[in-house]
Amino acid sequence: MSSRPNPRGRPTTSARRTTVLIGAVSATLLTGTLFHPMVANAATTLGAAAAQSGRYFGTAISTGRLNDSTYTRIANAEFNMVTAENEMKIDATEPNQNQFNFSNADRVFDWATQNGKKVRGHTLAWHSQQPNWMQNMSGTALRSAMKNHITKVMQHYQGKIPYWDVVNEAYDDSSGGRRSSNLQSTGNDWIEDAFKTARAADSTAKLCYNDYNTDNSTWAKTKGVYAMVKDFKARGVPIDCVGFQSHFNSGSPYPSNYRANLESFAALGVDVQITELDIEGSGQTQANTFANVTKDCLAIPRCNGITVWGVRDSDSWRASGTPLLFDNSGNKKAAYTSVLAALNAAPPVDPTDPTTPTTPTTPTTPTTPTTPTDPTDPTDPTDPTGDGCTATLTVQDSWNGGFVASVKVSAASSISGWTVGLTLPNGSSISNVWNGTRSGTSVSNVAWNGSVGSGRSAEFGFQGTGSASGVSAASCTAR
Repeated sequence: MSSRPNPRGRPTTSARRTTVLIGAVSATLLTGTLFHPMVANAATTLGAAAAQSGRYFGTAISTGRLNDSTYTRIANAEFNMVTAENEMKIDATEPNQNQFNFSNADRVFDWATQNGKKVRGHTLAWHSQQPNWMQNMSGTALRSAMKNHITKVMQHYQGKIPYWDVVNEAYDDSSGGRRSSNLQSTGNDWIEDAFKTARAADSTAKLCYNDYNTDNSTWAKTKGVYAMVKDFKARGVPIDCVGFQSHFNSGSPYPSNYRANLESFAALGVDVQITELDIEGSGQTQANTFANVTKDCLAIPRCNGITVWGVRDSDSWRASGTPLLFDNSGNKKAAYTSVLAALNAAPPVDPTDPTTPTTPTTPTTPTTPTTPTDPTDPTDPTDPTGDGCTATLTVQDSWNGGFVASVKVSAASSISGWTVGLTLPNGSSISNVWNGTRSGTSVSNVAWNGSVGSGRSAEFGFQGTGSASGVSAASCTAR
């Protein structure tokens, strides 16, 4: 964060906030049987409620509070995504050049994953919270050091972190141009160089740009970031998502065009995430604003989720503004109730909407189906002589009690529709499907992906409960 006065009231201390991710584990498309606002058994926690619409709701976690039983009880019960508040930043992970220390970062990561949560990486390249050795560097030496840092940190967590804030806060608050910094002085291409380096280090992670004061589409800073993302997408620079920190207070209030702004970025072909949400205030006014922000995310298929920057008001970098969902004692505030209600009221995402993103690739090593012993068996998903199409299943992620898989449907000759039969192990079931329509353990195409040309393919995904061991695409039938 900047060391100069901020026109929109953002504090400039570098030891910053804990970001509570509210969010979306990627806005996966659901079948109409999954969740409906009239369902009697509404979810009772934020993470579970967000998951009903394929999203995540997260928080920022600090190692300094992991011995606080109230803190960990709330964080463990309520959230399904975790961001390390400071432990994965540059000064924490590389205190001396090329000497990496992941002890505190791993402590946050281990706590999260051992409790069934995913972790959002924050942050790899930033003008702030640089160690002394980096602050004193410039030119090609600094550029090389930045790339080495990105590579080593991402490789340490390779395949285990679904989203990374590759670059943080690189735009000026007032002008809409690049922020003056030692990284910017290495050349205007430093941001795209960071993203390219990140893609090479871990091709499974979604790569994000993260910033504050980008919530209003009329602001110069927002326009500057928008132009960068548009340019990157046009030129094939690997950017997958944009994070909106969304720190709201009287000096930087929630804008009326917030939803439209998120939609405009999503229309560029990136996911959007609310990454460090806090809203100063109290009572019903604060509750209403939290509900509005939540509904804005839920209205956008490519809004993956929300992270709040801290658990209790006392844990916030803006504690005096009481900006979070739990009070100092850990009691649920009116804001909590409003957010939970908004999440539980989320309608199913239209499974025929081709703008919905695929589930982000995450930790576990992809697995493929067992090859049947008879190579001419028409149910063999790898057999090109199957019934007009073949299906290949990959487990994208698995955890204790669930998994996410994708299925690629390939056509040897042109087809106008397809149905894939899935085999699930005993005790496992399908809970969500996107880019397909489910009937029992079979999934058929939706309107926009049924026609598959010769030699081409379509893809759908699903989330399951139970074990992923033995899940496979047993058959593919073309129409």
